[in-house]
Amino acid sequence: ELLDREPIELDLKKIKKVLNGKNILITGAGGSIGSELSRQIFKLNPKQIILLDHSELNLYNIHNQLKEYINHGSLKVDLVPKLGSILDEEFLQRIFQSYEIDSIYHAAAYKHVSLVEQNIIQGTKNNVIGTYNLATIASKNEIKSLIHISTDKAVRPTNFMGASKRLAELVIQGIVDQADSNLKYTMVRFGNVLGSSGSVIPLFKKQIEEGGPVTVTHKDVTRFFMTISEASQLVIDAGTQAKGGEVFVLDMGEPVKINDLAKRMIRLSGYSVGNNFQDDYSINIDYIGLRPGEKLKEELILGNNLDPTINAKVLKANEEFLNWDRVQDMINKIRVAISDNDTEKIKKLMLEYVTDYKPSNDYR
Repeated sequence: ELLDREPIELDLKKIKKVLNGKNILITGAGGSIGSELSRQIFKLNPKQIILLDHSELNLYNIHNQLKEYINHGSLKVDLVPKLGSILDEEFLQRIFQSYEIDSIYHAAAYKHVSLVEQNIIQGTKNNVIGTYNLATIASKNEIKSLIHISTDKAVRPTNFMGASKRLAELVIQGIVDQADSNLKYTMVRFGNVLGSSGSVIPLFKKQIEEGGPVTVTHKDVTRFFMTISEASQLVIDAGTQAKGGEVFVLDMGEPVKINDLAKRMIRLSGYSVGNNFQDDYSINIDYIGLRPGEKLKEELILGNNLDPTINAKVLKANEEFLNWDRVQDMINKIRVAISDNDTEKIKKLMLEYVTDYKPSNDYR
């Protein structure tokens, strides 16, 4: 009802054949996307799921939830909770040496635009260096399949989070380009996920429950939206098609006006939309202005060059990438900037390596 469209349904029987009996590592397994990926992959009957997260609470929650599935269902999946960070190279190496991993789903990232804007060093370290650590150590341990979860904010980014996710994409593309063996490392881009942590849905819901107002940044701001279940299933589907180095783009339908979404939520909650008045039956909308790094509209590809795949809802973008030597040079420079706590240097490196990166805090 909120998105004004029918949900996307996938043929899970086909996907199940690919993951059945396999050992799967999920990074960021306790986050919004990671936890839904964990739930969806669990249902496809893998042999083992290694749940990796640096949040003790998030890891505890997803591990307990999947244990309940085992207790009350017929599937017997081996669950391995791993508390740690993708920035810890020794920790990653021990995981790859201890377990025979078939595929990695890489969902670990800092994703909140405004928080990363205020914590640029840590955002870049986690999103870029963490991805580099994971991809290089996985390839050295001959892990053939890795699916990196990316974002529409990596396309012509206006914020550090989006730029850091594009740098992470360049790492994945670069390592595939130089690989002697057939690395099926790929990435999937999609937009906002309904109900994920920090998304507008839980925020609007809370504001409506408190009697308003509902805060919208701008009357004309639009975003692509999917449900968590749709996004996770399409990520898994895209991973089954990977040859290596592709940027898969999920068809998220038409962009949704956040203003319209707010009005729908108010009405579905049994209220009318107030027009600068407030009573027990209406809720106002306040327009508070775009935050630093936010765009009016998001994009999913850099150009118009999209190829179809065997799934009509999964498309393939053909975009420029850096060779591995340039990627390693980029990573070395980023490491030095992080070590020096030099935010300005990080910004200059992003401007150098990310196509059409235009940081902006001016929305007048």
